[in-house]
Amino acid sequence: MKDAEKGFALWFTGLPCSGKTTLAVLVSKKLRFLGYDVEHLDGDSFRLAYSKELGFSKKDREKNVSRAARFAARFVQKNVVVAAAFVSPYRNMREHARKLMGSRFIEIYLRCPLSVCEKRDVKGMYQLARLGKIKNFTGVSAPYETPLKPEIVLDTDSIGSEECVDRIMAYLDSKKFVGLKTVSTKKSWAA
Repeated sequence: MKDAEKGFALWFTGLPCSGKTTLAVLVSKKLRFLGYDVEHLDGDSFRLAYSKELGFSKKDREKNVSRAARFAARFVQKNVVVAAAFVSPYRNMREHARKLMGSRFIEIYLRCPLSVCEKRDVKGMYQLARLGKIKNFTGVSAPYETPLKPEIVLDTDSIGSEECVDRIMAYLDSKKFVGLKTVSTKKSWAA
C-alpha cells in the first residue's frame, strides 16, 4: 500500500446544522470514487448505536466523543479513511481524538454563524432549545469552543458544498494524504 493510501481521520466539527454531515458524506463519496476505503461516522447515528445511555452533559458528551475517537483510531490503524461528523463542542474532546491519531488527524472546522445554523435547522432543535425543551444544546444553552488551530476552516455560510469538498481534497493532496487521480469533482462521484 502506498504512503498516500494510509488511513487518516477527517474530523468535521462545528455548531449543529453547520454542514458537518453533508460535507462528511460528500467527501466520503469523493474518496470512495477515487478508490479509497472510507468509513463515515455520524454523531447522531453513532450516539444511537453506541451511546444510548448517555445524555448531553459535558461529561456524557466527552464519553461519547471519546468512544467515537477510539472507533476512528481503530479504522485509521487499519488504513481506512474516516469522515467523522461530530459537534464535539469542547477543545479537550478534539485534542483527545488528535492524541489518539497523531498526524493522521485532520480537524475541519465548519465556521457558520449561529443565525444561519438556526435557519438551516429542519428538525426544529434550536427552537426547542430556545423554548427550554432541550437542555444543554450547543450554541444555545451549552458552549461551543472554536478550534484554535484546525487544519482546515470552511465558512459554510458563504461557500457551497462543492467548493468545500474541493478545498478539502486540495488540502489532502497538498499534504500527500491522497493523490488526486485527475478526476474532476463535477463527475459522477456526487451522484
